[in-house]
Amino acid sequence: MTEVAAGRTTRSPARARRRRVLVVDDAEGIRTYLANFLELKGYAVDTAEDGRRALALLQGGAAPDVILLDIMMPGIDGLETLRRIRDLDDRVPVVMLSVVGKASTIVEAMQLGAADYLNKPFEEEEFEATLDKVLEGKRLEEERDQLLAQLDAAPTQLWSSAPMRRILEVIDQIADTDVTVLIQGESGVGKEIVARTIHERSPRAARPFIKVNCASLPEPLLESELFGYEKGAFTGALSRKPGRFEMADTGTIFLDEIGEMSPALQAKLLQVLQDSEYTRLGGNREVRVDIRVLCATNRPLEQMVQEGGFREDLFFRLNVVNINVPPLRERRDEIQALAESFARRYAARYEKPCPEISERILRAFDRYAFPGNVRELENLVKRMVVLESEAPILEDLRVGERGAGSSVQELIDEVASTAGELPLREVGRRVSRVAERETIERVLARTGWNRKQAARLLGVSYKTLLQKIKDCGLEPDA
Repeated sequence: MTEVAAGRTTRSPARARRRRVLVVDDAEGIRTYLANFLELKGYAVDTAEDGRRALALLQGGAAPDVILLDIMMPGIDGLETLRRIRDLDDRVPVVMLSVVGKASTIVEAMQLGAADYLNKPFEEEEFEATLDKVLEGKRLEEERDQLLAQLDAAPTQLWSSAPMRRILEVIDQIADTDVTVLIQGESGVGKEIVARTIHERSPRAARPFIKVNCASLPEPLLESELFGYEKGAFTGALSRKPGRFEMADTGTIFLDEIGEMSPALQAKLLQVLQDSEYTRLGGNREVRVDIRVLCATNRPLEQMVQEGGFREDLFFRLNVVNINVPPLRERRDEIQALAESFARRYAARYEKPCPEISERILRAFDRYAFPGNVRELENLVKRMVVLESEAPILEDLRVGERGAGSSVQELIDEVASTAGELPLREVGRRVSRVAERETIERVLARTGWNRKQAARLLGVSYKTLLQKIKDCGLEPDA
C-alpha cells in the first residue's frame, strides 16, 4: 500500500475496476480498521485524517464511489467538510460516522446531502448493509442519467413510425396515473424503453426506477431479490437485505419477463398489488410500499391463463392498460434512424469512424425480417462499427434471408461432390450437427439469448441446452 501525504491510497490491480471508498476519520485506529476491513471485502481504499486532507484529495482528482466521513474532527468538522464536499462534487454519496447520535446533527447532515448515517460502534453487518445500499443507490442514479440521455433522443429514433406514435399517445394519457401497465411484444422490440418512458413522464420521475428480470433467476433467488430477507432467513443471510420492492418505494418497479414467474411468487405479487404490503423472506412484519408496477412479457399470457400456467386474478390486476409493441418488421420507418443512432453511439464508444448507413445496406435491412427486432439491428450495426466494414453484415443478412437450411444444403452439396468418401452414418451425423447448431442459434437470436425461453421452445431441458451451446461454440454478440 502507498501513502498520499498524511493519507493512504491503496491501489487496485490492473484488472476490473474496484469500487473506491474514501475514509475520513481523525482516529488512526478506526481508519486502519475500516481500510483493512474494506480491502478484505474487495474495495480500493483512500484514507485521510481530517477534512482538510480529504478535500485536498478530492481537489487533486481522487474519485471515490462513496465517502465515509467522521463528524467529530479537529479543525474542519464533519458537517463543514460535508458542505465543502458538496461544493466540489454533489453526486458522490457520503455516509456520516460518529459517536454523537443527536437527532439535530443527523437531520442537519441529511439536509446537507448525506446519504446515510451510522453511530459508532456499529456491527460489521450493519456497516456492510449501509454501504451496499448507498452504492446501489449511486448505481441506480448513474443508470437513470444514462437512460434519460437515451430517452431524450428516443422521439426521433424509436417513435418515428405510426405504430410507435400511437403508443406514445397512450403513454401520455396514462403517465400521470398509477395504473398498472402490461407491455407485450416479441423479444427485442423495445418494451423496456416503453416502460422507462412511462416512468420518466410520470410524477414519480425523480424517484427510483427498479428493473427485475424474472427469467434471470431461479425461484428462491428471485423471491429474495424481489422481497428481501431477514437476518438468519437462510444459511448465509448474515444481515437484513432490502428487496427490490423496497428499493422502488415511491417510484416504479418494472417486472420484465413476468410470464416466467412461478405460481407461488405470482400469489405473493398479487398480495403486493392488492394491499401494497408483503413480508420479507424469513420475516413476519409487514413491509408497506408505495410503488407503480409495470410488467412486460413476450409470452401469450391470455393463453397461459387458459392453460393454467398464469393466475387469472393476477392477469386481470396487471392488465389494466395493455400496450402491445409491434415487431421491427412492422415499423420499418424507424430502421434508418435507429441504425444511424447506433452507429454514432458505438463509433464514439469504440473510438472508430462513424460509418455511413449506405443505400445498399438499407435495402438489405428492408428485405430482412429481423427476428431479433431492435436488439438484433443494434448488434448488426455494432459489428459494422467494430469491423469498419459493412460486407460481413450484408453476408449475415443474406444468410438470414436464405434461412436455417442454407449451411445444411451447402454441406449436402459438399458431401455429394465427394460421394463415397464418407460413410452414410457419418454424413447423417455431420448434417444433424450443423442443422442442430443453426436451429439453436436462430432460436437464441429470436429470444434475445434468453436461454430458459429458448430451452422451452426447443423442447429440451435448460441443462441440456447449456451443454449444447457449449458443444456448438455459440456465444452471444458482444
